[in-house]
Amino acid sequence: MSDEVVGRNKVVFMTYSVLSQDGQVMGQNDVPTGYVHGAGSGLFEKIERSLEGHRVGDRIEVSLSPEEGFGPSDPDLIIVENFADVPPSLRRLGGEAEAQNDKGEVMTFRVVKIADGKVTLDGNHPLAGQNATCVVEILSVRQATPEEIKTGFPAEQGPPQLH
Repeated sequence: MSDEVVGRNKVVFMTYSVLSQDGQVMGQNDVPTGYVHGAGSGLFEKIERSLEGHRVGDRIEVSLSPEEGFGPSDPDLIIVENFADVPPSLRRLGGEAEAQNDKGEVMTFRVVKIADGKVTLDGNHPLAGQNATCVVEILSVRQATPEEIKTGFPAEQGPPQLH
């Protein structure tokens, strides 16, 4: 087991779960995921700060406000259509449709409500506008190479295997 401490320019491998404000598991990654601490990997800033100084085997729970995590809900990404006007694949909760915006970005809209002859589609992240909790377990920590520091990501796909 490594005695390395999470800090700037360290490769950190972890597993994590993301929980909604009511405790529902909204995402989970049991496959080790790595990043380079302090190198702009895209990890939420509050999570990265919370991991600082921790070691292999530590389990950290981080509460995220919408501003710290998945952002506010954008009302412009909520569309209400007549039930008869949507394809059959969207006539059920959880149905998904992809749409391209003016910038050419593809967005996924989920059916979040069906009521009164209307279907509500939401293009926001499922946790937008909500508090969330991220539970992280640190699996390995080591010094990053110059190339890894430049990219923000480790060269290998997972932590080193102990034999």
